[in-house]
Amino acid sequence: MIRRVTAVIRTARRYRLDLLLPESRRAPLTRLLAFAGPRATVALDVPRGQRLREALESLGPVFIKFGQLLSTRRDLLPDDIADELAKLQDQVPAFPPEAAVATIETELGSSVDTLFASFDSAPLAAASVAQVHSASLHSGESVVVKILRPDIEAVVREDTKLIKFLAKWVGRLFRDGKRLRPQEVAADYERTILGELDLRREAANASQLRRNFYGSELVYVPQVIWSHTSREVMVSERIHGIPVSDIAALNERGVDLKLLAERGVETFFTQVFRDSFFHADMHPGNIFVDATDPKDPRYIAVDCAIVGQLDESDLYYLARNLLAIFQQDYRLVAKLHVECGWVPVDTPIGEFETAMRTLCEPIFERPLSEISFGHMLVSLFRTAGSFNMEVQPQLVLLQKTLLNIEGLGRQLYPTLNLWDTAKPFLERWLAERYSPQNILKKLQREMPYWLEMLPKIPELLIKTLEREPLPEPPRRAGNTGILIAAGAGICAILVDQLGFQAVWPTLIGVTVLAVSVTLSLTR
Repeated sequence: MIRRVTAVIRTARRYRLDLLLPESRRAPLTRLLAFAGPRATVALDVPRGQRLREALESLGPVFIKFGQLLSTRRDLLPDDIADELAKLQDQVPAFPPEAAVATIETELGSSVDTLFASFDSAPLAAASVAQVHSASLHSGESVVVKILRPDIEAVVREDTKLIKFLAKWVGRLFRDGKRLRPQEVAADYERTILGELDLRREAANASQLRRNFYGSELVYVPQVIWSHTSREVMVSERIHGIPVSDIAALNERGVDLKLLAERGVETFFTQVFRDSFFHADMHPGNIFVDATDPKDPRYIAVDCAIVGQLDESDLYYLARNLLAIFQQDYRLVAKLHVECGWVPVDTPIGEFETAMRTLCEPIFERPLSEISFGHMLVSLFRTAGSFNMEVQPQLVLLQKTLLNIEGLGRQLYPTLNLWDTAKPFLERWLAERYSPQNILKKLQREMPYWLEMLPKIPELLIKTLEREPLPEPPRRAGNTGILIAAGAGICAILVDQLGFQAVWPTLIGVTVLAVSVTLSLTR
């Protein structure tokens, strides 16, 4: 651990990364780096973006991924730094082809000549965790072969151990440490990046995403060749498209960039709200464009190692919060934060509403095309933090992906109005979610579970009553009070057992309550 921390500090010293900070804020870091050993060995006339990129490359995959995320935020970074960090997406130094062949043959149990009709030893692209080679199968199909870097797991585990160590001290030393839940966030990140080290998981994610968008005009996902896929090797259909970051090539082909940018936003919201399964690593190196019909362009998504999922409660509250923001209904935003448990129940709604209004009103005075939706959400969560809102680990990937999508969309079409695309989608999603047809489908889907649970309800009720006795009902009501309490108890048990999202537990509990009261009053 100490050795790795020392390596990070020495790397910063070597590349003089303190000079990237504004002069008024760099003194503390400069003093720290002065004790880090040898002076800078990289000439200071090397461009600052190049120094930062090379420093991140030298520190390994965890730091490279951080640089990939930064590269999409050109509204935050100077162009020279953003251009250099963009090279991290697919221009990471490759590992030797002999190592690639050795991994393939060990993992798949046959020689490369037996497995493939042809195999190109020169990599197509090299990324932080793996690199890709082109090949063809004996059946004639063109494919790409993704191979993990040798000994990558040890490097990743060492860096994630460092992150977890730092997260623990953040929680202890900083006033907001507990609210930020740094250890949970670090553990979630560890699970995510370690998941990338099993290419079978990526293959399964790609298959699911392909199924979700099969025949769609929005996005195409290459088919996985499962017979040639293992933990460290993944083979999939080769695609041919224009890198989404190559604006010049897209313009040369006459691609409708406005439509392409809007479809990117629609793709994101479709993945999140329709499927609750979204590609969470959508930096430009993983996105291509099928420009066969320039007026009807379609995205091609690769590298599905990182995906995000939200449960129904998160989706519901997220959609309602976003719509409330669109409608500038700050009181509803405050109430929803309390209702979904993102802030404590004793949060003063009026004060929270005022804070939200103070933040948002100046922003909404600007044209919508100039407003960064991603930045606004980050600012909202920061404001909520002053009301003791804890970081929601399940939303971290979503926020990152939204920032990626917005940065990508604005690159394609600088005046992209993400709001115009998102608002009707969310309104339609909420309307469809609670339409009679969808409620009926949900009832049909959950009916087997309900039939299984029904005989257990009396036992669950008795256990609940034993654990928490109900107050004595008023005598003049006769059996009504008892029946009301029993109906309410059943309702509470159903919600507790099946979760708030199961609309039917609440409906059935209320129905039992109503029937009980009616029977009691008619006797």
